[in-house]
Amino acid sequence: MVKTIEGSRAAPSTPSIDATEVAKFSAMAADWWNPTGKFKPLHQFNPVRLRFIRETAEAHFAIPGGQTKPLEGLRLLDIGCGGGLVCEPMSRLGAAVTGVDASEANIKTALTHAQEQGLAIDYRAGTAEGLIDSGEPPFDIVLNLEVVEHVADAHDFLKDTASLVRPGGLMIVATLNRTAKALATAVIGAEYVLGWLPRGTHDWSKFVTPDEVRAALLAAGMQPEPAIGVSYRPLSGSWKLTSDASVNFMVVAKRPAT
Repeated sequence: MVKTIEGSRAAPSTPSIDATEVAKFSAMAADWWNPTGKFKPLHQFNPVRLRFIRETAEAHFAIPGGQTKPLEGLRLLDIGCGGGLVCEPMSRLGAAVTGVDASEANIKTALTHAQEQGLAIDYRAGTAEGLIDSGEPPFDIVLNLEVVEHVADAHDFLKDTASLVRPGGLMIVATLNRTAKALATAVIGAEYVLGWLPRGTHDWSKFVTPDEVRAALLAAGMQPEPAIGVSYRPLSGSWKLTSDASVNFMVVAKRPAT
């Protein structure tokens, strides 16, 4: 949920953390990873999307189920990775993970927490455009989760990030639909009534429809599948996959092998 730095095309780099910064970023990491703190909505959302990512990857790459590290041998990019809430589970599943975020503070936080957990994750501060300009080899899996609605130009951003998917690879996009229902629940409800998110986290005018996501991915040479809805269950405080894509939705897109 971090805004992309507009106009920045410098190659993403891993910031150093000196001894005087360790305590500061450890505290920030504790905040990011606190399931009852200000990132509680992401922690509630994580189980359903992590399971979806794993099952989608297993099906796409014909990986037998039940393996401890099913993503071993696959390179995975999480663009807009924040504090690493998706990067770390993907690393534990065996993927070689690169996490990129426009906020250096987020990257330092994620880096500190990963080191505390003994995980080797390639975290870099920068943008997708900078990653492209640096000549980064394409990835098997690109995760584009809850970031599209924060960028300056969603169509161009989706095309750029799709270019980082190797032939035969896949991208998973998760974002918010530009509907009246999304305005009422994801903005007014979540930010102003329930206080789940800081006010101003989302700009409804930047939400994108499944058709707009599909058009951008098709323009990038991808093969998008129909959108899958993700709905909140207030009684259990959990999320589930659904046919209702009017608020939160995910799209899987595959790049043809040839």
